[in-house]
Amino acid sequence: MGTTDNGLRAYIGSFTTAGGLGITTADVDPATGALVPRHSTDAVPNPSYLTAGPDGRHLYAVSELPEGAAAAFALTPQGPEPLGPPVPVGGADPTHLTLAAGHLITANYSSGSVSSLPVRADGTLGDRAAVLPHQGSGPRDDRQEGPHAHAVLPDPSGRWLLSVDLGTDSVRVCAFEGADGALAVRDEVALRPGSGPRHLAFHPRGDRAYVINELDPTVTLCRWDADRGSLTPLGETRLLPDGSAAEDSVTGATFPSELVVSPDGRFAWAANRGHDSISVLALDASGDAATLRTTVPCGGHWPRDLALHPNGRHLYAANERSGDVTWFTLDPNTGVPARSGSVDAPAASCVLFVRPAVSPAGSARRNTPGSR
Repeated sequence: MGTTDNGLRAYIGSFTTAGGLGITTADVDPATGALVPRHSTDAVPNPSYLTAGPDGRHLYAVSELPEGAAAAFALTPQGPEPLGPPVPVGGADPTHLTLAAGHLITANYSSGSVSSLPVRADGTLGDRAAVLPHQGSGPRDDRQEGPHAHAVLPDPSGRWLLSVDLGTDSVRVCAFEGADGALAVRDEVALRPGSGPRHLAFHPRGDRAYVINELDPTVTLCRWDADRGSLTPLGETRLLPDGSAAEDSVTGATFPSELVVSPDGRFAWAANRGHDSISVLALDASGDAATLRTTVPCGGHWPRDLALHPNGRHLYAANERSGDVTWFTLDPNTGVPARSGSVDAPAASCVLFVRPAVSPAGSARRNTPGSR
């Protein structure tokens, strides 16, 4: 085991109601990408998704419960320290969060809404959420009886927020309206009925976006126009080989969860729960076409999240039901992951990398915000 990667740390979110440790802090080996857990805190229940402030000093977590909340932490050498109690988001079961324009935004799955909380100068959260409810439904009575906002993130220009809704088979393009953090929908882009869009990732150029669908193992390729705030679906690519055994032993289906794109825009990787695999996609130069190269085992059961090391050489799968995080070394020519190791992480749900703003020696350094 080598030395840690110049202060880079990994933070693992988990479901405490399923035996998770809360937020686990791990050192990162610079040569192998291995994670070495050092500290855990269960100060917030079900911190299933995490994001970091741009200065590397603060961490934010959802509390995925029916009475949904979000929490702020100060990042210390020992680990995250709560900055006050969790703040209600005015929505149920927040599954995702992001920072934009001085606000913390959450996607609230069960209530089908997006909430915005002000972030104060000291990193703490304001106590009044502005809530944008979604409307609509989809053809799947079991999963799409109403809206289910599953992810929200800013576009690369910082002008727009995109909210991905599994229940309505759509992506909403939103913008801030006024100084109180209220959001307004500028456009709603329909995707294929019954596809169940879950998460979205941008091409590093910023002009293409890829929506991973949970209810059918596909990814929808889209063109993104930041000047107009326009998302245009171009087509779909399936995430599993033809004729593959794509069934979970309990549900009889595969549920893709997350997709990440390489820093050079040549590859994308998708996690498939049920099939318990990682799909390797080759992107063409335009970003308009994706070809399934292969799938590899995720190293555990029920991969809920994928994350890339900031150097782009290692890929991490948070395997919720087997309770571990597995890391892979990526072949730079083919994009195929090779399993390199794993660490126990009960009920793991996400992995976030953060480089602190100040090195252990106290000298100022440029920060790399939370990378996923």
